[in-house]
Amino acid sequence: MPKVLRILNRFNVGGPTYNAVYLSKYMPANYETMLVGGEIDSSEESSLFIAKNEGLNPHIITEMKRSINPFADRKALKKIKEIIGDYKPDIVHTHASKAGVLGRKAAFSLHVPVVVHTFHGHVFHSYFNSIKTGIIKQIERSLARKSSAIIAISDEQKHELVNIHRICEAQKMHVIPLGFDLEKFAANTSEKRRAFRQKYMVDDDEIAITIVGRLVPVKNHDFFIQVVKNVLAKSKKRLRFFIVGDGESREQIVNRLNEFNVDHCYWPNEQKKATVVLTSWSKEVDVVNAGSDIIVLTSLNEGTPVSLIEAQASGKPIVSTRTGGINNIVIEGESAFLTGVDEVELFTEKLLQITENESLRKKMELAGREFVVERFGYKRLCADMARLYDTLLQSGHK
Repeated sequence: MPKVLRILNRFNVGGPTYNAVYLSKYMPANYETMLVGGEIDSSEESSLFIAKNEGLNPHIITEMKRSINPFADRKALKKIKEIIGDYKPDIVHTHASKAGVLGRKAAFSLHVPVVVHTFHGHVFHSYFNSIKTGIIKQIERSLARKSSAIIAISDEQKHELVNIHRICEAQKMHVIPLGFDLEKFAANTSEKRRAFRQKYMVDDDEIAITIVGRLVPVKNHDFFIQVVKNVLAKSKKRLRFFIVGDGESREQIVNRLNEFNVDHCYWPNEQKKATVVLTSWSKEVDVVNAGSDIIVLTSLNEGTPVSLIEAQASGKPIVSTRTGGINNIVIEGESAFLTGVDEVELFTEKLLQITENESLRKKMELAGREFVVERFGYKRLCADMARLYDTLLQSGHK
């Protein structure tokens, strides 16, 4: 029975956690998996509940954190080597950047037969300055040369990694989209919608527009606030906006709302009816989606944004910036409208088209559900990964 050591950056809320958990839980029975992950930042919400709900008890390496810390990183590397020495995996599969660097270095040094890495997005733009970005690219290219396989989570991401950033040759890179348990997003929707709208005092004739994700610069919430200001000035409908998530940009978001004189509240501190509600984190995104009418995303850089897959599984129309692999996970013009990352006016126009036209909203609600359930279910994810593992183990990698 092949043994897989799966190493995740950290257990924060997002696609990588779901991917790692489902691959640890639902791979074919002939694979045994040990799940390891790093420590979350203080500004992040833990996603360990996702693993616990699936009956998993991951091993946490407290020294493996998001930020670069040579002392902590050396300790984390040592612990990963110890785990590899004890567990003796046939495959080490790393997910996201920090785990990819430390996990692959440890695996190479101990001659693990198969070493695989998944890019869940990348940090090659909109994160660091050009010098630091160049160094990171060189490190990734060196690691990729020694890896058995590299996984991109969309065709667009593969194109960026191979042709733009030149991380590795196309033959080594495999596209395996993320997979999720999407059934819950279509279950008990009326009850969930009622619960969300009662909690946040949303009237039946109000349209709830929601953005889900970490409050960090790359998610570009300043763009979102500009859109809110524009839409409020032009719409004939009663609108409410919900910012679901938390993080380092919250104060900046609040300052912009104050600057634009937009009524708002941070729900954990003040429960009141407001035009814009910052809810902080929610573990029940299916309830959030059920209570919302439109889901938006304004990111500068993305891999495969989970919120848009979940939005379509919930039957919600989308307006999003066109970045990363987003155009691979929506049906543009049918389930979603897409704009450039600097096109505030066009984004406003597209959002107004949906808010002002109920029949268009209903049409878009139906378009995405079947599309994502077929392509982004966890069973498909595990089957795709098993085929890749089988190929690598049977080839010269073992």
